[in-house]
Amino acid sequence: MPISETWLLPDGVADVLPEQAQVIESLRRKSLDFLASRGYQLVYTPFIEYIESLSSLSESNQDLDLATFKVIDQLSGRLLGVRADMTPQVARIDAHVHPVEGVARYCYAGTVLHTKPRGFNTSRAPLQLGAELFGSDSIDADVEMVDLMISLIQETGLADGIHLDLGHVGLFRSLVAQAGLNKVAERKLSDLYQRKALPELEEFTAELKFGQDFYALGRYASDLDALQANLSAEVLANPAFKQAFDALQITKDQVQARWPNLSIGIDVVELRSYHYHTGLMYAVYAPNRAAALAQGGRYDGIGEHFGRARPATGFSCDLYALSAGQFDAVHVVVAPKGVDAELLNAIQSIRAQGLSVIQLLGNDDLNSIPYATHQLVNVDGEWTVKTI
Repeated sequence: MPISETWLLPDGVADVLPEQAQVIESLRRKSLDFLASRGYQLVYTPFIEYIESLSSLSESNQDLDLATFKVIDQLSGRLLGVRADMTPQVARIDAHVHPVEGVARYCYAGTVLHTKPRGFNTSRAPLQLGAELFGSDSIDADVEMVDLMISLIQETGLADGIHLDLGHVGLFRSLVAQAGLNKVAERKLSDLYQRKALPELEEFTAELKFGQDFYALGRYASDLDALQANLSAEVLANPAFKQAFDALQITKDQVQARWPNLSIGIDVVELRSYHYHTGLMYAVYAPNRAAALAQGGRYDGIGEHFGRARPATGFSCDLYALSAGQFDAVHVVVAPKGVDAELLNAIQSIRAQGLSVIQLLGNDDLNSIPYATHQLVNVDGEWTVKTI
């Protein structure tokens, strides 16, 4: 192998250099401290687990299963998975490792690994940070999580011009059940909704039971009042549909009351991870960014895989994506070599102020540290920091 190929990295992974690493680490610490202040307990999860814990072959977890790298355990011979999402791991903790009666709140931060990038120009090894709330199926829990997500974005300094999207998979799911659609028709509708292909949607729904309602769901996806006005009385009377519709409306109103200047949009046919989520879905976007800054939703069914089904809602974000384009100038003070007590005390004092100090070694001089920004010099018997 040529030497030129030994330093190449796989597609979708990258080194993080000091100028950005400092920004990311500062963001991670600030975010976790903020979540802790809101009552979310920090947990660490292993990078690898038995594949049965990370994903199952059920329909609800197929996307996650495909995103998971798999290796053979050299000790047991069993199949291991490298975590592609930390939410199932936290659900496992809630179910068996740290079972709590009542509401449990957890937060986490760590690298996950995906077999393929999840979007254009995205990393296959994002630094995932998130929060999960277990044990409450109330709208208050969803509102708390949305409020927490927006507050976290505000803490990172990215709140200018942000937009919140709200949706609820219960509307589509209840209408599918009411119409008695098979899986083929369900997947076709989901695809048409995702592509916002209204002419195709109108043609496809023409022969379906409740076809006009399926069309209205796509045609008026962003306007709850118009949607309600164009749905049939039979669908509006469906308890499951009504519950989802009311939950979405109440959540929007309560979030707007907390954030009166926040732009909030509705998209009832935003069906990303449709088989994974069970209720409200939410995502926050920023100007000039295609991907969401953070996103999440309700996933009440996840604990069943671990034998303890509990209501759950949560969100996550990629700290690499959040910090994209941000760089922090690293200030480095160079001190001369020596063991003089006053010099060592001066170095210790500067470090206590939060600055990085490097003391020269051997025959090194200032040129040996090209990224230095300041130097410690003795002026009239006093050690002083000066800009280089």
